[in-house]
Amino acid sequence: MHTHTLVNKAVHNSRSTGRRALGDRLFARWFSQLVYAQIWEDPLVDIDALQLQPGSRVLTISSGGCNALAYLACAPQEVHAVDLNASHLAMLALKRAAFQALPDYPALLAFLGGADDAANLQRYRQHLAPQLPPAARQYWEQTDWRGRPRYSLFARHAYRHGLLGRFIGVAHGLGRLLGGNLSRLATAANLDEQQALFDRHLAPLFDHPLLRFLARRPAMLYSMGIPPAQFAALLHDADGDLPALFRERMRRLACDFPLADNPYAQQAFARRYDTGRQSALPMYLQQQHYAAIREHSQRLYSHHCSLTDFLVNRPSQSLDAYLFLDAQDWMDDAQLNALWREVTRTAARGARVVFRTGGSASPLETRLAPQVRAAWHTDPDHNRALHRRDRAAIYGGVHLYIKQT
Repeated sequence: MHTHTLVNKAVHNSRSTGRRALGDRLFARWFSQLVYAQIWEDPLVDIDALQLQPGSRVLTISSGGCNALAYLACAPQEVHAVDLNASHLAMLALKRAAFQALPDYPALLAFLGGADDAANLQRYRQHLAPQLPPAARQYWEQTDWRGRPRYSLFARHAYRHGLLGRFIGVAHGLGRLLGGNLSRLATAANLDEQQALFDRHLAPLFDHPLLRFLARRPAMLYSMGIPPAQFAALLHDADGDLPALFRERMRRLACDFPLADNPYAQQAFARRYDTGRQSALPMYLQQQHYAAIREHSQRLYSHHCSLTDFLVNRPSQSLDAYLFLDAQDWMDDAQLNALWREVTRTAARGARVVFRTGGSASPLETRLAPQVRAAWHTDPDHNRALHRRDRAAIYGGVHLYIKQT
């Protein structure tokens, strides 16, 4: 099925009425291109919450593909990555091919870490292209209006592209226009300097009338992958003051974790990964995990469909771990209950589900049918602890549910 059709089906539901219906249609068209060149959920939190063990059977949303690859370091039996957006699956295929086909770790780091080396063009042609599935190869070899193939992004700072990458670039430009400087935060040497630079160069921007106006426009956040339904949840969580909510989340990203250990802050403020420091890289690019991910790369499978459509074809009790990112924020009650009926059927005893929410509250507590909800246990205190550890820092909540029956 075409990406736009899948996204529109997911977003345009019973909550899509009036102005929101128009917004949902606009978002579906906007979201049908590459949104995330890299993922913005911390796999260290996921792996710990899920207690991934060798032989685990995992279902995840692909997004930028980083986390699906990171889970391979745990030697799972299988990792199934689904996505509504074929561009994300093409990104995952390219990253997996880099592990399989590039000759060594330095070549992998140059291609996926630096992602700005002219030699990456030859790496793609010589090593990666023959390894790609036909649909992914066709995607990467399509040309833009300048005649440049898409794979040339990896010679032009790949992570500055995609809707979110471009949104971050616009945010840097807007920050300078309004008297701030997001890139200065990347120069901090410790947490105290991070806080001081945030207070000086970023925090005051959230009081500027122009930014406060833009923060209240749902369409302004489409490039972050935030549909109208999730925008409404954010507005509720913010008690109407979205600029204050966004300032607090940016403060967490900028100040709560050392820059040297936070690849998300590196991308937000430096607009690159620090390839000279292993701890500053996302998990899947760290050398300590390279051999395991390469060895287990054949255990990763991709599927262009929704979570529910994937699950209806799975046997009962055939999965141990589920990662839903923030997809449930998009769903109405019928979609949410249809998903969780299939999750409950396909989950082995003790299976674990991790997901994020734009707001702080889990939608399962008020919207899931009681007979489905009864099969699952969650600990709100533990969930808040998981959220505090998530270095991406952009969500309102991280939630873990464990199957009991």
